[in-house]
Amino acid sequence: MELTRKDKRKQYLKRTLGLVAVIVAINVAAGYFHARLDLTAEQRYTLAPSTRELLRKLDAPVEIEVYLKGKYPAGFRQLSNATRELLEEFQQYGGNNIRFTFLNPGSDLPDSMRAAFQDSLMARGILPFNLQVQDDGKDSYAEKLIFPGAIIQYKDRETAINLLKSQGGMDPMQALNSSEALLEYKFANAIYQLQQPHRPLIGYMLGHGEPEGPEVYDALKTLHELYQVDTVNLATTPAISGEFDALLFVRPTLAFTDADKLKIDQYVMQGGNIAWFIDNLTASADSLRGRDFVAFDRNLQLEDLLFKYGARINPDLVQDLRSDIIPLVVGNLGDKPQIQPVPFPYFPLLSSTNGHPIVKNLDLVMSRFAGSVDTMAGGDVHKTILLTSSDHSRTVRSPAQITLESVQQQPNPREFRQRNLPVAVLLEGHFPSLFRHRIGAEAQAQWQNASGQAYRAQADTAGKMIVAGDADLVLNAVTRKSGPLQMGVNEFNPDYQFANRDFFLNGMDYLASKSPVMETRNKELTLRLLDVEKVRTEKTKWQILAFALPIGAVLLFAMAFQYFRQRKYAQ
Repeated sequence: MELTRKDKRKQYLKRTLGLVAVIVAINVAAGYFHARLDLTAEQRYTLAPSTRELLRKLDAPVEIEVYLKGKYPAGFRQLSNATRELLEEFQQYGGNNIRFTFLNPGSDLPDSMRAAFQDSLMARGILPFNLQVQDDGKDSYAEKLIFPGAIIQYKDRETAINLLKSQGGMDPMQALNSSEALLEYKFANAIYQLQQPHRPLIGYMLGHGEPEGPEVYDALKTLHELYQVDTVNLATTPAISGEFDALLFVRPTLAFTDADKLKIDQYVMQGGNIAWFIDNLTASADSLRGRDFVAFDRNLQLEDLLFKYGARINPDLVQDLRSDIIPLVVGNLGDKPQIQPVPFPYFPLLSSTNGHPIVKNLDLVMSRFAGSVDTMAGGDVHKTILLTSSDHSRTVRSPAQITLESVQQQPNPREFRQRNLPVAVLLEGHFPSLFRHRIGAEAQAQWQNASGQAYRAQADTAGKMIVAGDADLVLNAVTRKSGPLQMGVNEFNPDYQFANRDFFLNGMDYLASKSPVMETRNKELTLRLLDVEKVRTEKTKWQILAFALPIGAVLLFAMAFQYFRQRKYAQ
């Protein structure tokens, strides 16, 4: 039986209403359920299992304020969108315990209050970035101070994270891409650290001339934000407690006795972890104020201890053509000296050569009079090189005469033929005792009576060490005007910060923390950029294809549709 025109119209209306109902239902369901299929090769939109588990176990709300709202160039909009997408993904596993807002810091405040608010953000650890923006309707550009960071609050605790990776000569798009790759780690690690009921305990070692004043201010302040920090005077303490999750040695200047080394050694035998930042030679940035000087070996007597564990800090200084700057008088303009920033080979800029979580996606690290570090083959200790010089470097053995006048001459690249000189290494494993077969039963009994600990000749628990040939990696400059600066900031170029703080925090986190989200630092996003030369040469062809092909396809379809329609109804 053939349907009437009225029945056909009703059937069509029912189908249309049914389709509308399905679309509405899908949209309503999408408001409550979120899912997506990640087809990217690097699993760009998939959270690590450790992150998902962390979010599921939240027992209180995490409040997140992200300061990436506003009219930004495309790269920053991409970073903002990536941050929003990540936090939306966090909500799928954390539910109502993940709450976030995007703000334009100080945009609705008068100038005086805006400046005070921005100062408070800097005091809380969010670094500003000077952005060049084009004025509306004009060809000129203006500087705009933005704060690409976030404040994370959990219960009565708070921490700040910076979302923008410093560029350090890197292509801006590459820097933004690396920043996006680190988003999951930064947010997940911050949440993990905030929710720990008992923060790891760090021991800052004293007793051998280590700095206690303003030059170590930023390092200790940074540690206090995430860890418990206590000072330990090695010279007066009978033994180092195994309660310390890690020890920190920064630029000792006095020699270590066998009694000192026994205390360190037995802490290591308990599975203890240590970060060594050692200046083997008497060279420092302060020495430059006297123009010329000779750097001698400090004779710290640590060679045998570190050698036993698998590393050696050499009595030398690394020179590198990739180096930081110092101001230098290069001539006179009338009766006034002409000062210019000049690269100083004794201030090498270090980088990583592997994908270890401590140094993955890390920017250049600033150093001052760094010594090279060798690793010893063999043993039950795994060695990983963390930071190295560039492909154009060399070493100068002690005693090293250092003159500023030599900087005025253009260095000869043929004299810088050494490549990737290690300056910081990681040691992991069951360390052997330096005192095995060196102390008898009587000395072992004396140790046990004095310390309350049994002597151990071999570590029964695996430990970790970072051995660096430069203490300036974690020290900060101090100026009369601003006081202590941040780690990685050159006092002669205070507007730029190298990645020293990131390296320090990553290293201490790896040694002292049991954070399960460290693996997310290995996330790497492939930057798929257009071939600039190909775009230039084939620009016209692709413009024609992009414009003419869609229009032509629509016209062809319309002509075919009209043709078949006329044939159908021509009868």
